[in-house]
Amino acid sequence: MTRYYWLVEDTAATARYNGDFNATHRWKLPGLSACPGCGATWASVGHHYPAVDLSALPEQQSFLKARPEPFSEYMRLRELVRPLAPPHVQLPPGARFGPLESTARGELGAVTWQGNSLVLLRRDTLEQFHAEGVRGLLGSRALLRFRQKSPPEFFELQLEPHGRLHAACIPDDALPPCGTCGRLDLSRPEEPVLDAASLPRDRDLFRVGNFATMIVGTGNFREAALRLGLKGIYFRELPLR
Repeated sequence: MTRYYWLVEDTAATARYNGDFNATHRWKLPGLSACPGCGATWASVGHHYPAVDLSALPEQQSFLKARPEPFSEYMRLRELVRPLAPPHVQLPPGARFGPLESTARGELGAVTWQGNSLVLLRRDTLEQFHAEGVRGLLGSRALLRFRQKSPPEFFELQLEPHGRLHAACIPDDALPPCGTCGRLDLSRPEEPVLDAASLPRDRDLFRVGNFATMIVGTGNFREAALRLGLKGIYFRELPLR
């Protein structure tokens, strides 16, 4: 049976590097102002599509500034993006598109993180994962501007949401997702459990569909990382139901 692991930054390993960056994606959907269904003003975290290029849209300027918009305007802009995005993804308020852009300094490890929901791989590391047969890794080059000559290239992985947390780890009194905007008003469970029947079978790395800040890898991904001697990722095995 396939085993699944929650990936978070191994800060003990990454602390040895003195580099840093604070990047953002070029384009984003606006946040939602006062949803007509639940009343919430909100934007999502973890819905990143760095390989989605909005430069051909006549209204690309509308996607440059993060801000809340009424439901009708959010929906209009979302539908402009939909033909360019991966099929079947939700595109919630605040979803982000295009390459990461930032100045950067110092030395970054082969795996480097921004928070616990955005991970970059150095070019050679991404190529090694492909050579190891890890499935479904789509890398998009991050536009990090270093001062040094010939800096290393880093790639953000486009990790689409798949599967979901099992109802067993969600409190009984939790409200269902809003039927209008899809917002799930839920903090991350302390002991996450994956719904086994919902998990994808065609990739080794993905985000959890109803909790996109969680990056999950299969045993195949973990074993490849261990064979490569890769530092910077802590693997926490997740139970299945």
